[in-house]
Amino acid sequence: MRLESPSRTGPSADGGTARSLFRNRAVRLAVLGWVSANALILALAGRRLPLHLHDAAERSTSAYLLDFNVRLAEVFLIIALVFFLTRRRPGPDLAARAPERATALRETLLLLAYGAGGLALGFAVGRAFGWHPFGLHLAGSVNETDDHVARSEAIAWAGYNLVVFALAPLAYFWRRYPARALNLVSADRRGDLRLIVVVLVVEGAVQIAALHPEIFDLTGRQLLLGVPLTFLLYMAGTVLPTMVFIYAILIPRFVKLTGSIATTVILGGLTYAALHVWDSWAEYGSPREAAISIAFLLLTYFGPGMVKAWLTVRTGNAWVHVWAYHALAPHTLVDTPHTAHIFGIHR
Repeated sequence: MRLESPSRTGPSADGGTARSLFRNRAVRLAVLGWVSANALILALAGRRLPLHLHDAAERSTSAYLLDFNVRLAEVFLIIALVFFLTRRRPGPDLAARAPERATALRETLLLLAYGAGGLALGFAVGRAFGWHPFGLHLAGSVNETDDHVARSEAIAWAGYNLVVFALAPLAYFWRRYPARALNLVSADRRGDLRLIVVVLVVEGAVQIAALHPEIFDLTGRQLLLGVPLTFLLYMAGTVLPTMVFIYAILIPRFVKLTGSIATTVILGGLTYAALHVWDSWAEYGSPREAAISIAFLLLTYFGPGMVKAWLTVRTGNAWVHVWAYHALAPHTLVDTPHTAHIFGIHR
């Protein structure tokens, strides 16, 4: 990360007062969408979710929904914590980092179309080799399934996502914009480090308390081999693709186009959710299953995507969310046992 001079957020990027926040149309639509997703799952799913989750047969639909709403409360606590820790920092002028409006709109639409094409091609490639479709999560990650994942699939998934969603977009935009315009520099390294440590400790504690990750059941050998392997695999397959595609490139353009930090954070959450559409637990075999899967997808990823966007707009540094809220917790913490199983790292 390179150091930049701090700058203050321009009026068009100002989040405004609490009153103006609740008047924001995107905020009202987000609230409506969250309530609707809960209601849709309750109406269509019955007592058990028709999704390919390892514990779907044992857990009730209402238990899942309770978890989602508790997690949303934790999301807002993290957002409030980030605001408190950055309240005295000069706000980055993200709108100034984007090109003029017409260019920003064109680049945003083209990038979203490119992302949709990357997901479509990832579906085709995965199915062609008898694997799961390639989305931003490896099959069995975080929301576990009982599906077998071969080493070749895990490596191909990571390589595909790294090239399609990170290296190719970065190569294109790097030639046209400086690193600062891509949110790849830090204006306050000490402040960023403090924010990373605090959020990581809080989120790690929440993950441990809520998910009881099996990493603590691994032997020393499994940890020694599995932790760095998990870190590298998920850094390539989900962390860097997420950072580059959404938080480095799209976030400044969202600010430019909407003039609203709140709307930008919401769009960041929606984009993050959309890139996980091929998660292996999802079922799209019928309109009912597809509706439940999409609602479940939103309830799962919208909140975390907003936290990542909030960390970016408060610091102007897309790297912050990588270390505070993605690479280490949850993925290395939660997915190391999954990686050890895939790569045959035995006791």
